[in-house]
Amino acid sequence: MKEDILPESYFKRLDDSSDHDFYSEPRKVVHIDGAAIAALQKYYAKHIPPHGIYLDMMSSWRSHIPPEMDPVSVVGLGMNTEEMDDNPQLDEYIVHDLNVTPMLPYPDNRYDAVLCAVSVQYLKHPVDVFKDVYRVLKPGGIFIVSFSNRYFPTKTISVFLNSSENELLDLVQQYFVLAGRFINIRHVTYTPEAGDPLYIVSGIKYADEP
Repeated sequence: MKEDILPESYFKRLDDSSDHDFYSEPRKVVHIDGAAIAALQKYYAKHIPPHGIYLDMMSSWRSHIPPEMDPVSVVGLGMNTEEMDDNPQLDEYIVHDLNVTPMLPYPDNRYDAVLCAVSVQYLKHPVDVFKDVYRVLKPGGIFIVSFSNRYFPTKTISVFLNSSENELLDLVQQYFVLAGRFINIRHVTYTPEAGDPLYIVSGIKYADEP
């Protein structure tokens, strides 16, 4: 599927076999260390509307949503039932492969926030996915994408393996731009002297959308 103006070569992977096979066994690991998780939670606490309905996209066994957000509900969409079943923050979840079907199985204007934590590097059709995130967000809702330099390399798209941190920040921001009428697209970086870096890009759905 063509990703607008982005080269097809960006989205090649070393292992392009079925993701269902790769994720069939649970991997209860986190891609970032405690300090980076704390930085992500701080960003969530500042930017996510409290008491909302949130989608944890590409979910696993931890969502890192600060408890003080007191969500109405958190919905998980991921690749492994056992992982999501062990996630104490999920109220419901579904197994769904975005690399096969990049559309989200949810109605328009449902979520106050969509979160994608340290998983964007696995998307083969990111612009299509971002477009559908825009659809399911409520007007004024926020999409927060975070990533680091830790991942499963065989399942990571080529551009993430061969780009600098600044180039990747530019790339993810471009996903937002190509996807729809996201506004207030911004990024922050957390780069400690020791430990895992964290890069966050976020955008808000245009508030005048019907």
